[in-house]
Amino acid sequence: METKGEKFVSWAEARKTLEKKAKEKELGYEQKNALEHLRKFSKLSEKAMSEMVGELKKIEKLRERHIVSIVNMLPQDSDELRLLFANEIVTLSDEDKKKILSIVKKFT
Repeated sequence: METKGEKFVSWAEARKTLEKKAKEKELGYEQKNALEHLRKFSKLSEKAMSEMVGELKKIEKLRERHIVSIVNMLPQDSDELRLLFANEIVTLSDEDKKKILSIVKKFT
C-alpha cells in the first residue's frame, strides 16, 4: 500500500468520516472500535471545531498538528497545555498560552 499524503484531522472529522462509511458498508473491527472511541471522547461538534481551528490559526507559532492536538485534547489549564508541547521545539509565550486557553474555554 502506497501512502500518497498525510493530513492531520481532528476527532470530529474522523468521527464524521467513519459514520459516513458505516452508512455505506459494514465497518471492520478496528474501524468499529475507533468509531466507538471517537463517539465517547470527541467532545466538540464539527462546527465548533472548525470555528476553534479558525481562531487558533491566528496564533502564528502554531502549526496544523499543534492545532489538531489542542482541538482534540481541549487543555483546561497551562499544565495540560505544557504537556501537549513537551516534545515540541515551539516555545509559546505566556500571552500565546493565555490566548489558546481562552479560545478553548470559549468552546467548551
